[in-house]
Amino acid sequence: MRALALYGTIGSLVLTALATAPADGATGPSTAPPAPVPHPIAFGRCAPVEHLPATVECGKVTVPLDYARPNGKKIDLTVSRIRATAPKERQGALVFNPGGPGASSMEFPLYGALPKWRKTARAYDFVGYAPRGVGRSAPLSCQNPKEYTKAPTESQKFPTDEFKRQKQAQAKAYAQGCARNAGADLPFYNSVNNARDLDMVRAALGEKKLTYMGASYGTYFGAVYATLFPGHVRRMVFDSVVNPDPRQIWYRNNLDQNIAFERRWGDWLRWVAKHHTHYRLGKDAKAVQRAYDSAVKKIRRTPLNGKIGPAQLQAAFLKTGYNDAYWPLRAEALAGFAHGNSKPLIAQATPRAEGAKAEENGNAVYTAVECNDAAWPRDWQTWDRDNTEVARVAPFETWDNAWMNLPCAYWPDRSASAQAGIAAAADKTIRQAAEGGDRSGDNGLAEATAHAAATGVDDALNPGLHGPVDVRTEPGALPPVLLLAAERDAATPYPGALELQRRLAGAALVTENKAGTHGIALGDNDCVNAYTEAYLLHGKVPGHRVYCAPRAEPEPGKPAVRKK
Repeated sequence: MRALALYGTIGSLVLTALATAPADGATGPSTAPPAPVPHPIAFGRCAPVEHLPATVECGKVTVPLDYARPNGKKIDLTVSRIRATAPKERQGALVFNPGGPGASSMEFPLYGALPKWRKTARAYDFVGYAPRGVGRSAPLSCQNPKEYTKAPTESQKFPTDEFKRQKQAQAKAYAQGCARNAGADLPFYNSVNNARDLDMVRAALGEKKLTYMGASYGTYFGAVYATLFPGHVRRMVFDSVVNPDPRQIWYRNNLDQNIAFERRWGDWLRWVAKHHTHYRLGKDAKAVQRAYDSAVKKIRRTPLNGKIGPAQLQAAFLKTGYNDAYWPLRAEALAGFAHGNSKPLIAQATPRAEGAKAEENGNAVYTAVECNDAAWPRDWQTWDRDNTEVARVAPFETWDNAWMNLPCAYWPDRSASAQAGIAAAADKTIRQAAEGGDRSGDNGLAEATAHAAATGVDDALNPGLHGPVDVRTEPGALPPVLLLAAERDAATPYPGALELQRRLAGAALVTENKAGTHGIALGDNDCVNAYTEAYLLHGKVPGHRVYCAPRAEPEPGKPAVRKK
């Protein structure tokens, strides 16, 4: 399941909501040649497309597409920055990744204006960037954005055989679209390359050691970075931790998420029932569930506003599992719909046409990274058996999550991707010639053919499938790092934090007890904030494991905004 970009939009709700050595991708970390030394970033005005104020400066870092061929094809990563607000206190750059895969942190420099981040912003340049494939960083696309975001669409907790066949066909077509659009480049969108890119960003910033904060998926490739480059680490905060066990990447992690989201969905149902006098949706969780199920049935018969079907409703209410701040919003929307006022639900669940391109791009990168990182089951029977079993106890999200990841069952190998790229380039050349003799597509065809040839050589020299990196460090190899986790987190279940702590020697873990918001650094829990600031500002690491009481529950009728 793709995790939401953590911390969200500045000044509004903090939306907090996910491979290593790639399968069929870049050469494994032990055999890749050293990366080239990047040029220092030439910061200047940000492009208008970034929609960033003049206080933010932007630049780019050029990195190899394939680190096994550092002198081959290059791609540019976009980077953003606001300098430390107290130059005399400056400790360096703090680089942030919000997760996904497929999320950008280009807005991160703006976080320094938020009250909870101001102390940290005095000491650090706040640096964001768009990882490879995201935004303007060699953008990846697998499908026409309008087709990807078309609505209304169906969602079934217990899908029929016919619906399963439809989703299999869609998944296969999506995987083919990724190969057609990216060609031989497709295998190089993966977590090991994300980690290597992060080291290039560090070097281009002029930082001898990396200070990094990663959230959700950002914890995973950050942990890969710590494994590959332990001597390059200064301080690292891992917020809402992905389970890095190679056996979990990524198929089993997604199955585990389904169980955890069911638990969080139950938390929300009970909270709504607790406030029955306000919402009038039922006095217990079962009654609130019936109200939600009734809304699904009505919307299936007659899509709301012509754009909200069962899938759009489910996507909107899934966010209750990511952040408590959504609880009052979604309860008001469901209550309004149940009692004859659809406006709140329309406002919260209607897809935004202006966001279609970014949404499709984010999903394309998510899919490529997760499919490239590790082996996935290739037979439908395995998917059907496992998801049917999990859906018996966790029906809320299981099958929708399966459909999101199912393209990995049909993911092309390196040769298939290269051949698809050649075919697409050839079609473009023929089409341009037929439309008026434009031969600009010839370069693309030549490049695709060269990529295919190089891929064939690589396959001959490096047969077989690389598996995920075995994330771990030896005692003393890595400076102490800080892990943050909420006990009832759904997107990154708590056992993942325990697993990463076992693998990174000397890591300290801060747990927010009995809480489930995904992404807890410098948010609404003062206890968590104190540990985070002490670490980032002073390098102070708490005990091996420390615990914080949960944040206060949301209150009905009050706006869900970050506390000042």
